[in-house]
Amino acid sequence: MTKVDQLPQRLLLGPGPSEVHPRVLRALATPVLGHLDPAFLALMDQVQADLREVFGTTNLVTLPLSGTGTAGMEAAIVNLVEPGDRVVVGIAGAFGERMAEIAGRCGAEVVRVETPWGRPVDPDDLRRAAAGGADVIALVHAETSTGVLQPLEPVAEVAREAGALLLVDCVTSLGGIPVDVDRIGIDIAYSASQKCLGAPPGLAPITVSPRALERIERRTRPVPSWYLDLRLLTGYWREGGSRRYHHTAPISSVYALAEALVLLKEEGLEARWERQERLGRALQAGLEAMGLELFAAEGHRLPMLTTVRVPEGVDDAAIRRGLLEVYGIEIAGGLGAVAGQIWRIGLMGAACRPRAVLSVLAALDDLLAAAGFRFERGAGVAAAAAAMAGSAPAAAPGGVRSSAR
Repeated sequence: MTKVDQLPQRLLLGPGPSEVHPRVLRALATPVLGHLDPAFLALMDQVQADLREVFGTTNLVTLPLSGTGTAGMEAAIVNLVEPGDRVVVGIAGAFGERMAEIAGRCGAEVVRVETPWGRPVDPDDLRRAAAGGADVIALVHAETSTGVLQPLEPVAEVAREAGALLLVDCVTSLGGIPVDVDRIGIDIAYSASQKCLGAPPGLAPITVSPRALERIERRTRPVPSWYLDLRLLTGYWREGGSRRYHHTAPISSVYALAEALVLLKEEGLEARWERQERLGRALQAGLEAMGLELFAAEGHRLPMLTTVRVPEGVDDAAIRRGLLEVYGIEIAGGLGAVAGQIWRIGLMGAACRPRAVLSVLAALDDLLAAAGFRFERGAGVAAAAAAMAGSAPAAAPGGVRSSAR
C-alpha cells in the first residue's frame, strides 16, 4: 500500500502543477475554519483584492472558483454563451481546441480560426472571421501545449470593432507575465492556482468586467451549470455584505492561494515578471547552445514554458523517463498534434529559480549524450549561466544540431 509520506520528491519542471513554496505548504496545514466564519470571510476579501492586482483590474467580480483551470474555462464560456451565439475561437493549440469544444456544447455557432501549432493566431484572421458578426471572441494568452505567447492588444481591437466580448485564457500567464485586463479591455479572463501563482491545483481565479456581467444578466436561459453560475457564486463571494451559501469552499486551498499571493506581493509583480523573463530566456539559451531547436516561433516564446523539439533519432519517452527516475526531474511531452515531437519545460512557482535551470540542462546533457545526440558537452549550462549573469558567452555556443548516431 502506497502511503503519502512515502511518495518521492520531484523537481517539477512540467507545464503544471508547479513547485510549491514551503510557506504555501505550511498554509495548507493551517486549522480549517468554517466557510462562513468571519475570519475566513475576511481572508476571502483579501484574496479577491490581491487577485485584482495580479489581473490588473478593478472588476468587482474577481474571485477564485473551486476547480482547476478547466473549471475557469468552462465557467467563462457557459456564463457568457447561449445557444445560437456566434463565438469566434482562435485555435493555436490544445487549449484553444478545448474552448471551441465547450462553446459548441453550449449550442454556439463556433467559428474556428486556426493557425499552425507553434505560432500565434493572426488578428487579421480573427477580424475576417468576426466580419459576419460575433458575440464573443475567445483565445488563449499563453498556450500551454505549444509555449506560444499570443499578443492581446490587436485581438482586443478586433473585438471592439466587432462589438464582441473578449474572453481570454490566462491559465499559464497570470503571475508570470503582465495580463493587464483593464488596460487591454478583456471582458472575462480566468487562470489556475498551480502555474505561475505557485499554489497547489484546485482553484481557478476569474475576473469579469461590468460589460460581461451585463451580458450574463440579460441571458434568456439559465446558466447550464448550477455550480459555475457566476450570479450564484457572487452571492457567496460578495465583499463586505451578507454572504449567501453556495457550496462549501475548499478552505485549505484558499489558505494556500492567499499565502502564494502574499509571496508575490512581497517580491513585487514587476520583479516576478523580470525573474520569469530572465530565467526563461536563460533556459532557452542553454537549450539552443546544446543544438536543440525551440518549437515556438521566435518573438512569441513564453518565458515560463519552453517547448523544444525532440531531436531526430532520440526517444522522447526514454529521455523524460531518465529525467524522472535518475534525476527526479519532471518535464512533459507534447499534446495532441505535437505528441512525441516536443518537450515542454516549465519554470513556474517555486521552481522558477537558477538552480532548476542549471539542473535540468545538466541532466539533459548527460541523457542526450548517452542517447547519441552530438553536441558540445557543457555548452548548455555555460550559456544559461552566462545569460543569468547578464553576459554573453566568451565564444559562440558550440552546439552542433545533429541527429543521434
